[in-house]
Amino acid sequence: MTPKPRVAFVVQRCGYAVNGGAERHGLAIAIKMASVWNVDIVTTCATDHLTWANDYPPGDTLLERVTIRRFPVLRPRHMPSFNLHSRAIKANSGRNTRAAEEAWMRAQGPWSPALLDFLTTHRTAYDAFIFFTYLYATTYFGLPRVADRAFLVPTAHDEWPIHLSIFDDLFARPRGFVFNTIEERDFLRNRFPRVVFDGPIAGVAVSPPRRVDAERFRRRYGITAPFLIYVGRIDPQKGVRSLIDDFARYRESARARGRDIDLVLVGKPFMDLPPTGGVHAIGFVDDQTKWDAIAASSALVMPSPLESLSLACLEAWSLTKPVIVNGACDVLVGQCRRSEGGLWYRDATEFATACDAVLRGKARAARLGENGRAFTTKTYAWPVIVAAFQDLLGCGQIDSRGSPT
Repeated sequence: MTPKPRVAFVVQRCGYAVNGGAERHGLAIAIKMASVWNVDIVTTCATDHLTWANDYPPGDTLLERVTIRRFPVLRPRHMPSFNLHSRAIKANSGRNTRAAEEAWMRAQGPWSPALLDFLTTHRTAYDAFIFFTYLYATTYFGLPRVADRAFLVPTAHDEWPIHLSIFDDLFARPRGFVFNTIEERDFLRNRFPRVVFDGPIAGVAVSPPRRVDAERFRRRYGITAPFLIYVGRIDPQKGVRSLIDDFARYRESARARGRDIDLVLVGKPFMDLPPTGGVHAIGFVDDQTKWDAIAASSALVMPSPLESLSLACLEAWSLTKPVIVNGACDVLVGQCRRSEGGLWYRDATEFATACDAVLRGKARAARLGENGRAFTTKTYAWPVIVAAFQDLLGCGQIDSRGSPT
């Protein structure tokens, strides 16, 4: 019998307490691939993506069939200083030295010399290293140490750091790539024209619990009105501040017409929330409560302008809920077009129109939700995703197999 390949997934933070899309994505793939590979996750002790504070103890823990190897962050990040640093690097884009950009990347973090040393000393202990997200120090400084057996899941979109020159070299190094969407792959081909991006478009599957209970959620939180839901980091960078503003205007108009509507925010807050009527910020919750909340909602709103894939949209579609997404995000609009499962908006007026369409047009909302579920079931299926990742090791280079998304 051929022994199972030994594969390390490298991600900046990892665990059920981590509130991040790319990190949840990486963990889900690692757990699923443990059925065919011997899988470790190499990560830091951090849970907070702003400070990188060491919340988990260092060392090895077992999560399902996966060993998580955690290494301490040497210095937590001080966000005010880092923001000043970032503004200086961004303002000088195209003129920064490599040393200046790499100094910024160390400040970006998480900076864990112990993790990087582990990759160096264990590079031959693994058949492959799969790095999740291009943006952090664990990938930038870690991937070159194991480049001959490294693959990258970039989770990339058009944000200012990806235009730094240091990434020209990084993206030329992996043996192959796995993409989340057509839009992500096409953006990368345009940004790095000298790199061959022919990897599979795999994404990740979502698995709702066997039973969800919408009324249980409503009783627990005392919510009686119809509501929109947002699931993810409560963060201005995710468009949440704009969402609250757009919702406040829409709610005022709806109430003037004799209709009530609430907004539920699910996730860890990274911003102060204004005292807006009808907004319920319930924080980071367990998976069952999250699924119950989605089941109780009228539609999911994804206001982020920058996504390579939205797990929350896939989760909503899997429960036949329509989605309303930020029209500035090509990925989200593309998925709504292909699935015919959602609407998009570019300003407060279009937001209100989209909300009316799903809240007042129940037949249309049901049709969008059913279309979304069919799309998710067909496109983001675990057998297709597992096969795409197996091809990474099966042929020494990325195979083009996998379903377009």
